[in-house]
Amino acid sequence: MKNKIYPNFDAAVADVPDGITFMSPGFGNVGVPRNLLAALNRQGAKNLTGISNNAGAVEDRVQIGILVEARQIKKMICAFTAPTHPSRITPFVEMYNNDEIDAELVPQGTLAERIRAAAAGIGAFYTPASVGTELAEGKEHREINGRTYVLEYPLPADYAFIRCWKADTFGNLQFRLAQRNFNPIMAMAATVTIVEVESEIVEVGEIEPDHVHVPGVYVDRIVKIPPDGIFD
Repeated sequence: MKNKIYPNFDAAVADVPDGITFMSPGFGNVGVPRNLLAALNRQGAKNLTGISNNAGAVEDRVQIGILVEARQIKKMICAFTAPTHPSRITPFVEMYNNDEIDAELVPQGTLAERIRAAAAGIGAFYTPASVGTELAEGKEHREINGRTYVLEYPLPADYAFIRCWKADTFGNLQFRLAQRNFNPIMAMAATVTIVEVESEIVEVGEIEPDHVHVPGVYVDRIVKIPPDGIFD
């Protein structure tokens, strides 16, 4: 069986090339792959397209905003492009206002479903979200049972950076509580899935089958967060 365990985060992202599309999960600071994002920041890959719930925040903790601020990202695809308060201007907002970064705004439910569609091999789907707004302009519309829907396409990625609570050596993943936000669907929607593990990496069979939230067939690389790693 292929060894999926990498010795550290720098090794796990060492071959990530310029110009790729990557996914970074997290919601309300829960489930963010902070160690992998920090490693990618150190590695220096550029001209990246990021897929995430938001485009970064004004805070000291590692999140996708560090890649934006380092000008490693050329485009963000996300559900929230603006900060929660107009006084907290993020690096992304400054750069976007200066035409230094591109953005694609996607309704949150549509974002999740586009990612899930990529994971499930679904060719496209119809949703009522965004109908009648600028986000639906230029897209195919269809009336179904008297209601108007807009056609949306899957959103795959080259890489997904994932944070889980527990994993086994094959890559079966277990998440805790709200950590299961975008993590499971993003783990299944990328060509290469790299995972940081909070608790432990156990032998195959030690995770109860009912507790496996992502099968190891979707996972390519696993790194245990060391004692001096980022746990918050």
